[in-house]
Amino acid sequence: MASARITPDWIAVDWGTSALRAFAMRGTAQIAEAASAEGMASLAPDGFEPALLRLVGPWLGPGTTPVIACGMVGARQGWAEAPYRPVPCPPVAAGETLRLRARDPRLAVEIVPGLCQHTPADVMRGEETQIAGFLAEEPGFAGTLILPGTHSKHVRVAGGLVTGFTTWMTGELFALLATQSVLRLTLAPAGTDPAAFRHGVRQGLDGGGLAGLFALRAEALLAGLDPVAARARLSGLLIGAELAAQPPAQDCVVIGAEALARAYLDALAQAGIAARAIGAGALVCRGLALARNGGMT
Repeated sequence: MASARITPDWIAVDWGTSALRAFAMRGTAQIAEAASAEGMASLAPDGFEPALLRLVGPWLGPGTTPVIACGMVGARQGWAEAPYRPVPCPPVAAGETLRLRARDPRLAVEIVPGLCQHTPADVMRGEETQIAGFLAEEPGFAGTLILPGTHSKHVRVAGGLVTGFTTWMTGELFALLATQSVLRLTLAPAGTDPAAFRHGVRQGLDGGGLAGLFALRAEALLAGLDPVAARARLSGLLIGAELAAQPPAQDCVVIGAEALARAYLDALAQAGIAARAIGAGALVCRGLALARNGGMT
C-alpha cells in the first residue's frame, strides 16, 4: 500500500552553516521533517533553491507553498542577505521578512532577518526564532537564555524583548584546538569523562582556562593523561571560561541539544547558578510560525 502524500500548508526551514533542516507544517503542527548536509558553507547563491527542492520537492503540490526560512540562508554569503533588526526588539516581528523570487513557481520563500547589536558589535541569525518560540510559551520571562553551539549565545531578555546578547566562539575554538593545534596529539576523537569535565570547568571559572590548555599536552607527556579525560577537560576549560567572563542572570535557561545543554547545566551549577534546559527543535518551528503569522508585536 502506498504511503499517504504529505501536503503541508507551509514549510519551516532552519538553514545553518553546515546543515539544512525542513519541517512540513499544517497550521502550527509539524507533520514531517527532512534534513541534509547542504548547509550555507557548501553552496553558492544559485545553489540554494536546488538544494531546497532536493529536500522538500516531495512535499510540493501543483500550487504555491509558502516557505519561511531562518539562519545562514539570510547571511551575506547565503541565498540573499536579509537585513538585521537592531536590539532592543522582539525576536521576530510582523512584516519584516525578506521575500525572494524563486525560479520554481511552487515556492514562495521568505527569510526571517537576524538581530544585531551595535555596541559592542554582535549579530545572530537563526537563534531569534528559537527565542521567539520560547517567549511564546513563557512571555513573562526575564533573564538570560544560553544557546550553546559552534557560536554560543548569551541572550538577555526582558519584557518580551531581546535587550542585548554576547557571542562566544566556544564550540569553534574547541573544534580548532582539538583538530588543528598541538592538542590534537593528546585528545581522543570522541568520548567524555564527567570528573575531568568538572575539573576543567572549575579551572575555567577560576580564570585559568588559557593557562590550562597547554597543560593538557604536558600532562599527557609527563603523566599519561587519558585522551578521553583530556578531551572532556578541554571542553570544561572553554565553557568555564565563557561563563566566568560573563556570568548569566540567576534566572537562566539553556536552549539546545540534550548532551550539550546537559554540559552547560553542569557547568552553571558549578558557578552557583541553577538553570534549566529546553530542547531547541520545536522552538524553531514555533518561532517561524510567529514570523509567518504576524510576529510578536
